[in-house]
Amino acid sequence: MSLNIENLYKTYGKKHVLNNISVNFQAGKIYGLLGNNGAGKSTLLNIINNRIFDTKGKITLDGGLVAENEKSLNNIHLMSEDDLYPSKLKIKSLFHLMEGFYGDFDWRLANEMLSEFELEPTKRMNKLSTGYRSIAKLIIALCVPCEYIFLDEPVLGLDANHRELFYNYLIETYQENPRTFVISTHLIEEISNLLEKVIILDKGKIIEDDSVENILENTYIVTGSIEEVETFTDQLQILEKTTLGGSLTAFVKGELPQNKLGNIKVESMSLQDYFMKIASKKKGN
Repeated sequence: MSLNIENLYKTYGKKHVLNNISVNFQAGKIYGLLGNNGAGKSTLLNIINNRIFDTKGKITLDGGLVAENEKSLNNIHLMSEDDLYPSKLKIKSLFHLMEGFYGDFDWRLANEMLSEFELEPTKRMNKLSTGYRSIAKLIIALCVPCEYIFLDEPVLGLDANHRELFYNYLIETYQENPRTFVISTHLIEEISNLLEKVIILDKGKIIEDDSVENILENTYIVTGSIEEVETFTDQLQILEKTTLGGSLTAFVKGELPQNKLGNIKVESMSLQDYFMKIASKKKGN
């Protein structure tokens, strides 16, 4: 099963929110969808899940158009900041509603998560804090029988302990039942070890679509004297340079030269480092 997006556009008047987006979400992988505020992440997720309509383009699941196929839509779930559920509904009643909509629901996991997060199933959604509303929606996301789960800022309002608990449940359920998860978040460092692939959006365009492994194996921070660093990085893609006195730090991408010069220091970039440099580079900094 593969979810494919081809030449997707979304405009509001003269503003291009999404501009020629093409991407393939493969089955059984965990993706990070990254971008600064206003990059188009939430718009893309809402279009995929048929909550808003695109201006132009095509989204298919196993070759069939998603928007015209109820079976395909029932294989996709979006957890978002939007409060779309009936506000006065009790949590357990909401779970029953989801079971009726999707045809199945993992009650064992739901009850376990309710207990671990100390969330009363008789509480009404409108009586919950932002964090506990997020927890209720996360439980739904992990317990519905969908092959594609999209999580838009999933840990909004959660403290560090609850975030860690959710990440553990995500990995546990993924190992037991591999599905595709697409996580859109600003907490890149927290999820970097969960991700297999990364898609980076900037101003409505995809500026990166690669595996985390490939990115981390080919991005470096090189520090040393200006002359030595410039010579060493001459054939590499320069993402950013900063100077301090006679010292130069270069953030680079590519295969390093075999011979290291003088006192040059080479460190691997983190995923967050790379995101910040590539996003700022595309902004013209």
